[in-house]
Parts: sequence; C-alpha cells; structure tokens
Amino acid sequence: MMRTTNKSINRRDWLKTTALFTGGLTMLPPVLQGLQAAPTASEAAVTSLVSSGLSANGLTGLQADAALEPRISGVLKARLFANENPFGPSPVAKKAITDTLDNGYQYPFMLLKDLEAKICAYEGLDAKMLMTSAGSSPLLLGTAITLLGNGGNIVSADPTYDDLPTRCEKIKATWIKVPLKPDYTHDLDAMEKAINKDTRLVYICNPNNPTGTIVDVAKLKDFCERVSKKVPVFVDEAYIDYLPDPAATTLIESVKKGQNLIIARTFSKVYGLAGLRIGYVIAQPAMIDLLGEYAASGGYALSLPAITAALASYNDKAFIAEVKKKMEASKSFLYETLKSEGYTYIPSHTNFVMFPLKMEGPRFVEEMMKRGVGLRNWKLNNEDWCRISIGRMDEMQAFAAAFKELS
Repeated sequence: MMRTTNKSINRRDWLKTTALFTGGLTMLPPVLQGLQAAPTASEAAVTSLVSSGLSANGLTGLQADAALEPRISGVLKARLFANENPFGPSPVAKKAITDTLDNGYQYPFMLLKDLEAKICAYEGLDAKMLMTSAGSSPLLLGTAITLLGNGGNIVSADPTYDDLPTRCEKIKATWIKVPLKPDYTHDLDAMEKAINKDTRLVYICNPNNPTGTIVDVAKLKDFCERVSKKVPVFVDEAYIDYLPDPAATTLIESVKKGQNLIIARTFSKVYGLAGLRIGYVIAQPAMIDLLGEYAASGGYALSLPAITAALASYNDKAFIAEVKKKMEASKSFLYETLKSEGYTYIPSHTNFVMFPLKMEGPRFVEEMMKRGVGLRNWKLNNEDWCRISIGRMDEMQAFAAAFKELS
C-alpha cells in the first residue's frame, strides 16, 4: 500500500488527524471503534516519546546495543551484542544494490510497490493489509502513539523486547509485566488474566527476545483468537525465519481470517539488512490506515538501497538455509563452550542465547569488552545473565578464549 505523504509529527498533523479520531473510525471493527471516543495523545507526550529512546530502567532496543560501542577499547574481535546476522546480505542483494546506485536520485516509490506486491503475493495478502517502513522501530513507535496515546496499558511478558512497551510508558501509558513461566516461555494464561478495561494492546515477541524461547503455536493461536476480540494483539515475529518451519508458526493466517492482530516482520535478522533498515507489519486494513497516521512509512521512509536489497533477497530459500546452517554451527560451538566451563543456558530457537553468570553482569560485560568481545547483560529472576548473539565461527572462538579467562 503506497503512501506518499510526509508522516513527520507536527502541530498541523495533530490538528488534521483529530478528525480521524472523532469521525473517521465508523467503519472500523468493534475493537478499533473503541478508540473513537478517546481523545488523541497530547502533543507534548508524543514529542517526549519521539525525542527519547530512554526507559525508566535504562536504554531500550537498538539504543542499548548502540550504547555499548563507545565503551569498546582496542580491537573488537567479536560483535555479539546486537542480534545481527554476521554473515551479511546475500550476494544477490549486494549486486542489486550496486546495480541501482545510478538511480539514487530517484524516489523509490515504484520499486517499493514491487516489493510490497511480492510480499503480498507470497503471503496471500490484500495490499491494504501491509505497511512497510525503515525497520520495525517506526512501526513500533506508530503503534504506541496510535493505540496508547490516550493512556491505558499494554500487557507483555517479562522479560521481552521492550522497545514498544517503553515507548508506551513515555506517553504515560502503563506497562503490565507478566513474568515468564519456569521454562522461560510466555505465560499466556497469566497474560490473559492481566488484561483489564484499560488494556489497549497485548504484545507478544515470538520467538522471544532475550530468552530465545517460542510459544506453543496452538495455544498462541487460541489465545489470539479469544483476546483479539477484546483488544489488539501485536505479535513481533522478527526472529521467526530462524525456525525450521516459519510458516507453521506465523500468525499471518489469523490476520487473513479477520482477527485483530498486528504482525511485525523485518529484514534485519536472517536477511542481514539491519544496517539498511527495512521491515513491515501486516494487519487489518482499518488498523493499517490508523497506524499510517503516525508511523513513518512508504517511499519517503525507505531508501532505494534498502528496498532493492529486500526485493532481491526476499524469500531466497537457498540463502536463508545457508545462514541458518552457519548459525547453528556457531551456536553448537557456543553450547559446547558453556558446558565445558560448567555453565547452563536456555536452549534457543534464535540467533542469540541467554545463560546465567557467576559474577555481576555489568562487570562481566566490562571484562569481556576489555578482551574485545561485546555482549549484553540482563537481570532475570533477580540473577545476572548474559545474552550473547551468535557470530561467525571466528567470533565465537574469540568469545571462548576470553570467556575461559573469566569462567
């Protein structure tokens, strides 16, 4: 679905979009019509949200990863803190980028239309059910402003990818955190019980970041079918391509059945395009229109190289299989390293792994950084944990050498 309007947030846009909330929602599904009576978010609240990526507990999402880089001293031997695909974009994507550089003076509207048509054809979607943007971040921001700009609460697991929930907190919404089960998976029953009259959104990251666990597919589909009748459910599938059979796990079919879900996908992970910034959401057309008021999307939000690379590599099964093969080899090496040093870990379905530490998390990260290995630490169940992204084999070997000095 092409959008050529500037979605930057300013006073004029806020005045214009007031009409959307007061009279433009009459054709929306019942759950979305509930937004009609609520006032729009204050301009001050949104300005605060847009200008800051900080949460009450520190940095969120990409900001937290980026904040580690200035602390690096010496040579970084292993960049294992950002859940990137260290094997890079596919050769086809790289060639496509260089072949289109001469057209860099052009706005990429038509090329984006081709990419969106390719995604819709593969997934069996109506074009009005898709919105593309520069990675997931603008889409998460747009969702926060649209659905929680009036207040209310968002329900999610804890811990999970906190970009969307912390953005909601920035506009004075409440984040209801539901602890994971003992096996570190989502507690769907507890999440459903946590929903109340003020809940505006339920967020599920599947596979989950930072634990790398997945939700039982049948239970998740049943949960979404029930809950989406009362409140929208956002299912973040950023890491789904790392699963053996993504098609068996995705909730896209549930959207096609008419359920009020928002499914997020990205080219940042298995496709190796994190630096180019491109992603998309799939939802009901009415929800796409609603999100489009505040989520930067379309030809003005995406660069020509990003669209070109995504179009060339989308659903490249041979490339994806090769990436997963290399990733699994590196992950197996990591598992063996941890076990040999007497450490446990959470078995992961993604390109990152969490394991409990035997020293304070910040100190561990600092000591590993001194040895040229960048990592992230977490507090889980009041204990110190490390989340390590899966790197190339040479990076995993660098981790193992440094880790053995501290373990």
